[in-house]
Amino acid sequence: MGALHFTLDSFDKEVIKSPGAALVDFWAEWCGPCKMIAPVIDQLADEYQGKIKIGKVNVDDNQELAMKYQVMSIPTLIIFKNGKPVDQIIGAVSKDHLVGKIKSHL
Repeated sequence: MGALHFTLDSFDKEVIKSPGAALVDFWAEWCGPCKMIAPVIDQLADEYQGKIKIGKVNVDDNQELAMKYQVMSIPTLIIFKNGKPVDQIIGAVSKDHLVGKIKSHL
């Protein structure tokens, strides 16, 4: 199934008002490191289905969200818990690093 796709219209319902944790990958089509990390994000979405909601926000299509969460470089991954940002990872990092971050917020 892979990661969900969040937009300005769906973000409130899917992330902010959703109980539990969510990991959001802020990315863009033209970003090399974003493309490197994309398969890992999709794997994690499948592996952690039902435990944490994992999705992506295309910053080119959803600039308001990128500005609201002060995304200055991509990829930026933000972990939300009960609607609030609780952790942030900038850059393409290893799957193990992401798993550690996810587990610390479950």
